[in-house]
Amino acid sequence: MNGERMKITVLLGGNSPERDVSLASGKEIVRAIRSRGHEVYLLDPALPLDMQVESGKVKIGEEPPEAVPTLPADKMFEWLRSSYVHDVDAVFVGLHGGMGEDGTVQALLEAAGVPYTGTGVLGSALAMNKDRSKALFKEADVQTAPHIFLSKTGDIGSGLIREQIEKAFASTATADSRKESGFPVVVKPNNQGSSVGFSYVPESETLGEALKKAFAYGDELIIEPLIQGREITAAVLNGEALPLVEIIPEGGFFDYKRKYTKGTSEYIVPAKLDMSVEKRIKRDAVLAYKALSCRDYARVDFRLSEQNEPYCLEVNTLPGMTEISLVPMAADAAGISFDELVEKICKMAVLRGKGGSRR
Repeated sequence: MNGERMKITVLLGGNSPERDVSLASGKEIVRAIRSRGHEVYLLDPALPLDMQVESGKVKIGEEPPEAVPTLPADKMFEWLRSSYVHDVDAVFVGLHGGMGEDGTVQALLEAAGVPYTGTGVLGSALAMNKDRSKALFKEADVQTAPHIFLSKTGDIGSGLIREQIEKAFASTATADSRKESGFPVVVKPNNQGSSVGFSYVPESETLGEALKKAFAYGDELIIEPLIQGREITAAVLNGEALPLVEIIPEGGFFDYKRKYTKGTSEYIVPAKLDMSVEKRIKRDAVLAYKALSCRDYARVDFRLSEQNEPYCLEVNTLPGMTEISLVPMAADAAGISFDELVEKICKMAVLRGKGGSRR
């Protein structure tokens, strides 16, 4: 692979609530591939083939976009039959959320026999489902906070849910100085990323509003106790943990706005941690990555309690690749530039396409 010129198509945009994030990531990925001397094409599967154009810089708003483009059913998969996909060495999946991250696009590419970057069908589906991910974390000896899983098809009366929260969280080890009510908690959709639909709920009075917000993005949600402490993330590249990043968000929560708005969060890279804590988080990150059958690269998010106990929140199999994204920060601290990181990920996919290692 050394020195060989690759031909890569970058899938970006899409029709999930994370469309703007994907467009921003995709533009940076395209620039990086070109800077390394390779041929690259852009492909937005939410747009017709005759409307595939390179636009200028994408601005990510403070909230997910209210509307995204949607193709009619008979046009939805035309991109999969195009030369953008079949006349290249590999596809770089730069989509975020929805079909691009839940294993659907990965399954389509596999069925078409096209090599692609990132985690495969099973791992993508598992990582996108927070409830199932947390069950696998526990089996892999990775500590994660307790949670309540709710579906729109079940009984979602606020009074009943408050009782569940009190029973599940009030006396947990993660509660620290938690009140007997079990609050504060966080509510989030079960199958979204980028903190889409996330709510911090300090008291039970605002629970109903948080449930409504999360259910706007899907039929399932989870509720977790808030882990008082620090926000730590671990990037994993080809099965090895990179330097850890501590996130200090304005207002205390790393929500959609603070993830993608410059100046709203501070980052410490590498995170200043006791060596034993650092080793534990890196170990857990790799275990979580392997438990979900991830490959190539991923980001594993943690909350570090006031007692220095790490709790794994989730694994992001298609982490953001914008200029302020966390995986590139971690790679840079390991001496890997953004452009080199993107090229490494491309090479892993191309090698699989040639029958090489599937690590």
